[in-house]
Amino acid sequence: MGTRAQNEIGLLICCCACAAIAGERESFTLQKYPSGHETYLRLAEKIETHLKDEILAKWFPACIDAEHGGFHARFNEEFKPEKDDTRALVYQGRMTWVSAQIAMRYPAMAATYKGYVRHGVKFLRDVMWDAECGGLFFLLNADGKLGVVGGEKHAYGIAFGMYALAAAYRATGDPDALELAQRTFKWFDKHAHDGDNGGYFEALTREGQPILSPPSPQKTRDLIWTQYGYKSMNSHIHLLEALTELHAAWPDGKVEDRLEEVFRIVRDKIVVPPGCMNLYFTPDWRAVPDHDSFGHDVETAFLLIEAAEALGKKHDEKTLAVARSLVDHALDFGWDKENGGFFDKGSAFGAAYGLEKIWWTQAEGLNALLLMHENFGKETPRYFEAFLKQWEFIWNFQADHRNGEWYEMVSREGVATPGKAKGQNWKAAYHNGRALLNTSRMLKEMDK
Repeated sequence: MGTRAQNEIGLLICCCACAAIAGERESFTLQKYPSGHETYLRLAEKIETHLKDEILAKWFPACIDAEHGGFHARFNEEFKPEKDDTRALVYQGRMTWVSAQIAMRYPAMAATYKGYVRHGVKFLRDVMWDAECGGLFFLLNADGKLGVVGGEKHAYGIAFGMYALAAAYRATGDPDALELAQRTFKWFDKHAHDGDNGGYFEALTREGQPILSPPSPQKTRDLIWTQYGYKSMNSHIHLLEALTELHAAWPDGKVEDRLEEVFRIVRDKIVVPPGCMNLYFTPDWRAVPDHDSFGHDVETAFLLIEAAEALGKKHDEKTLAVARSLVDHALDFGWDKENGGFFDKGSAFGAAYGLEKIWWTQAEGLNALLLMHENFGKETPRYFEAFLKQWEFIWNFQADHRNGEWYEMVSREGVATPGKAKGQNWKAAYHNGRALLNTSRMLKEMDK
């Protein structure tokens, strides 16, 4: 990496700082620096400071619910707490996972964040786990009781439960976190694994029976808006990351087999040339046409490389080629060449038509672009130049330096959509938290 850093003369760096006056911010000024070495370190410092001061410091301890357990989800545009109506497994799992990552990454913060991890695990164990039928509930009322979705469960939510519990064990060493992760995997694999076609059925009854047809003419789509009876890209890429995390905490033979199986499904069935992903599939993995989600494309590039490394396939040529094709396609068809940032959606061969910029897509794009530079930077400056422009867009438009966190949605030019919450069941500190953790780490490693 040192040779590459020395050769990257004149690359642009986004030099930034929060303004001293509260509520103000300085836009990036593009300056040239004498070496890639300084570029990497300067960027790493800026990204890490942003993570700690404007993301983590806003969420924690504000999200800790000492009265009911778990994490508060609802924060308005000014990051002021609002009353929670529900408690979602996805959000609870994501905030537990983020807490675990911070505990593992920063020794000075470890004691505090391990406390947050244990707080999250307790809620998953005592409230989200179904003591009667097994498995983790997808959604409960704020008081922890069954609500509008009843006892219905879903692979997407269970994936984030496993993801969180495995990371919690790695961060704390607490055996109860690992035991619940194991119990969750065994229940889910027993009830939802598709032994004939591979992968997992997604929508489940409370007892764990796969729901393979719409329950009624009025209810045709499941809890993540997939048609009942079909499989989805969305669930399986998150099962991939959950199994990767679980394998790191518990290298069990069956876990490894399922990780390998889902990895190959995502890489070889869900991803298709020229570098996009189908959204929906029949149970036997025949694709159902729909739009291409650029955010999921770039996110999956990272998840495939991460899973390949867990399976002992680091630098696997086929996996790297597939991951690169996903990022290249997103840059070719979903990238805003004028302003920076990734659009929301488009098609395989046409111009993007969902031109809004969503917070999680920008985060995953930042992470994937730097990962591509780490692997292919010797061949082309394309990825690092795009990474710099992506960070510039995030800092100037997606990040809210007055109230903290990132705007959920901004226009093509970066104008924030008013009234959007900073926190809710689908918006946690997970996407941008992970991206900032990963990119600051990669930049420091590249400097070496």
